[in-house]
Amino acid sequence: MEIHYFAAARAARGTGQETVADVPDTLADLLDQLSAEHTGTTDAGMNLGEVFERCSFLVDGARAGQGQRLAGVQRVDVLPPFAGG
Repeated sequence: MEIHYFAAARAARGTGQETVADVPDTLADLLDQLSAEHTGTTDAGMNLGEVFERCSFLVDGARAGQGQRLAGVQRVDVLPPFAGG
């Protein structure tokens, strides 16, 4: 499964995308897994888990909550709030 990071999420993760081979059951499980694996921070000092708390998520192009099941999912987009929207 591909994870695509934007804005502050990209800054905290240090990359725009990554591939997850072992897909957990739910989006919440994925976010917990990624938060534990990646401990970098943004220039403002926020780690990835803190950024996730402010984000919206798209799962295969559709808005999703943290209870979303991930079986068969190809892509998750991590979208922090954007200024100037």
